[in-house]
Amino acid sequence: MRRVFLLLCAGVCPALGHMVSISTGDITLSGTRGKYEFRMPLYEIAHVQEPEKVLRHAVQFSSGGQEARQKSFGCRKDDSENALICTAEYEFAQPVEILAARSTFHTLTVPNHVHLLRAVMDGKSDQAVLDLSFPQAELRFRPPTALETATKESVGGALRAIGGAAQWLFLGALVMAARSRRELLLLTAMFIVGEALVCFAVPMTSWRPAPRFVEAAAALTIAYLAIELLLLPEAGQRWAVVGVLGIFHGLYFLLFLESSNYSAGWVLTGVAVAEIAVIGVLAAIWPRLLRPLKSLQPVRVLSGVLFMVGLGWFFLRLRS
Repeated sequence: MRRVFLLLCAGVCPALGHMVSISTGDITLSGTRGKYEFRMPLYEIAHVQEPEKVLRHAVQFSSGGQEARQKSFGCRKDDSENALICTAEYEFAQPVEILAARSTFHTLTVPNHVHLLRAVMDGKSDQAVLDLSFPQAELRFRPPTALETATKESVGGALRAIGGAAQWLFLGALVMAARSRRELLLLTAMFIVGEALVCFAVPMTSWRPAPRFVEAAAALTIAYLAIELLLLPEAGQRWAVVGVLGIFHGLYFLLFLESSNYSAGWVLTGVAVAEIAVIGVLAAIWPRLLRPLKSLQPVRVLSGVLFMVGLGWFFLRLRS
């Protein structure tokens, strides 16, 4: 069984990518010209050879159906930010009214990479979230309606909640940890409360968690919940443990909120809806899988796998 665990961990851990994979970019437009600057954490491109060459066309801009011409491009490392900062200048065929942007960062880094793009023109601004699900967007430089804001920000939160392996693994472990439907409801509520608590409390302090800390903490939450299922299957007050673990997962959404300047209320609403939906689906599937496999002790086997994956992922992040 140990050999199976190690093989699964070796196969799954590299595929997890980064839970926290965010870059930011700002483009300032004036007439037919645009200046674009983006920041990419160095650990995101550690595997990329000649990053300046590879990232040169990672984001493409166009307006009126015509692609902007890139006039210059250059990058520099900023050790204080542990980031690669790249600057480019563009020329458009005509003055920009609606800016179209397309990102391929998710193909160059990890699939769940998120690029937060802000655009400013004549004192007006707009922003977009570009990722695997929505690699392109239009920025229109007008104040969004309340409905547009609510939709964009809640959808952004929902996609972040289910956009990575860490989230799916932990929610699966949460379903396994519940010994009744009532307990599952309580665990779900406490997990969401923990996520929301950290998003509202931490901004009132001077502490800003590093992305690597957030990712390593998320890996340990998976390992911790798995080892509790293995060693303490009948432990009480599991709801309190899950609430604390929710605090560590909430740090990821905190980073997203700080980078995007989205409303915490709308983002967390999207997060809660998405997580409840995923937990509901997993809870419906799990009993049907559990009955025919009961003799194989699936809870112990899967808990062992989750423990090895979480622990392996944690050490993988420490090494990187």
